[in-house]
Amino acid sequence: MVKAMILAAGKGERMLPLTKVLPKPLLHIGDKPLIQYHIEALAEASVSEIIINTGRFGEKIEKIFGNGKKYGVNIRYSHEGIEPLGTGGGVLNALPLLGKSPFILINGDIHTNFNFSLLQSLTDNLAHIIMVDNPVHNSDGDFTLYSGLVGEYGQKMLTFSGIGVYQPGFFYDAGKQMISFIPALRSAINQEKVTGEHYQGKWHDVGTPERLRMLNKELE
Repeated sequence: MVKAMILAAGKGERMLPLTKVLPKPLLHIGDKPLIQYHIEALAEASVSEIIINTGRFGEKIEKIFGNGKKYGVNIRYSHEGIEPLGTGGGVLNALPLLGKSPFILINGDIHTNFNFSLLQSLTDNLAHIIMVDNPVHNSDGDFTLYSGLVGEYGQKMLTFSGIGVYQPGFFYDAGKQMISFIPALRSAINQEKVTGEHYQGKWHDVGTPERLRMLNKELE
């Protein structure tokens, strides 16, 4: 059974002052914390093993969600301390919990209706990532798609959603000093080892107080 990891260790500096006493994943969307949507969606997709990396105020996440039994999943935590290890370093630190099989990786600061059961399998490629239409704050996009492969340049650019499934070797090969995994992703893309797909359902990058406010207003 595939495992999933939710990236939740960032400092949330762009979310200040809302993150002065709370980690960003605990900010509310509607009537529940942002990260709870991921946990419930993963449970619905029969992903029962979830790893959450935590940083500043991480104990508050663990206090609320505990071992995950209430949500029908098993949650384990990878604590990083006050200074986060970055997206890449955080995954490297959690690899002993993730095991040797491909795993789902999700940014903790997005809100989406994506069906995670679609990521239960992975070919021999290093990664498979989900891309979305470009939001206003990333109008130039990140990558493109051609014949199922992800490319760096093209006529129709799309935005990386922060959702993907990865081989553990993708992170091992990147080296122990990796902070962000995006440079490693670009390297794998240039080697034609990353597949992708275009998701056109609901997706929001909840990166600033204004975007949080707008999303909550939309959901009303």
